[in-house]
Amino acid sequence: MPEVLSQNEVDALLSAVNDVNADLGQPEERTGTREVAVYDFKRPERVSKDQMRALETHHEVLARNLAATLSGHLRTIVDCKLTAVEQLTYSEFVMSLPNPTCFNVLTAEPLEGKLVLEINPAIVFPIIDKLLGGQAGPGSVPEREMTEIERKLFARITERILGHLRDTWMPIKALNFAVAQTESNPQLLPVVAPNEVVVLISLEVRMGDVTGLVNLCIPYPVIEPIMGAFSTVQSWYSQRRKSQEIQEAADYLRDSLKGAVLDVSGFVAETQVSVRELLELAPGQVLVTDKPVAAPLILTVGGKAKFAGRAGVFRGKKAFEIVRPLRPGEVV
Repeated sequence: MPEVLSQNEVDALLSAVNDVNADLGQPEERTGTREVAVYDFKRPERVSKDQMRALETHHEVLARNLAATLSGHLRTIVDCKLTAVEQLTYSEFVMSLPNPTCFNVLTAEPLEGKLVLEINPAIVFPIIDKLLGGQAGPGSVPEREMTEIERKLFARITERILGHLRDTWMPIKALNFAVAQTESNPQLLPVVAPNEVVVLISLEVRMGDVTGLVNLCIPYPVIEPIMGAFSTVQSWYSQRRKSQEIQEAADYLRDSLKGAVLDVSGFVAETQVSVRELLELAPGQVLVTDKPVAAPLILTVGGKAKFAGRAGVFRGKKAFEIVRPLRPGEVV
């Protein structure tokens, strides 16, 4: 028969377990200890957070431009948005891809090395279907490789994407993106070592009821020579964004003030009279001022003299015609 623990022994065991959990959850603070940061050697981060933010900012612009280009070329509404900018190993990137897919190996002269532009079949075949006059619905995604004719058709779309990539990277460095090789099986074209760190930029393309990803895989050794330029460009983008926000705020205030109501008055002339003269005024009497008859009248806005003009009648109503704005300090 197995030995049966008493209630006191059970309570002692539970108390010991709770003490161990407390020690694991809240380690004791010791004098002279340093903070320890968790680091995953399987997924090393070689690109800083500022550089990742700069990449994200650049390719958000790429997504907007690509959406406009595809919408005009396909004559339908195409939405494109940036979904992820992350670091991972090349093997993780390849394992996440469907097979077959549209796997393009790119060169980016003058940089050495190769990049990958992968376009999911979920959006490739609907685009081809749309180019050929079809409806481009969810049912137009066959599970097969592209034919030679389909490759030629879709090459035009790929070239438009490369054109936007050149424009996107222009503030950092002028790069000539070009397709070096195309394959349907991503396992057959080892671009870099499986454990090499890459930056993955994913764009989601939506056209009607179909959605697919466009992935740009950039091995770190390829862009390492120009990583220093990202900090400068990110600072430039931040200043530009701040200036844009200030301009937007000014435009908003200007538009809001356009609806404000102001009092406008036509000012003829002025003179001084005594209290006796004021009490003796009667209908038919004339007040003489020092202002010449040919001198222009003053139009006040909110009590401030702003314009010179003349009074008259327009379409049976009293009116004031503005001749010119008043100069600062001018007295009419």
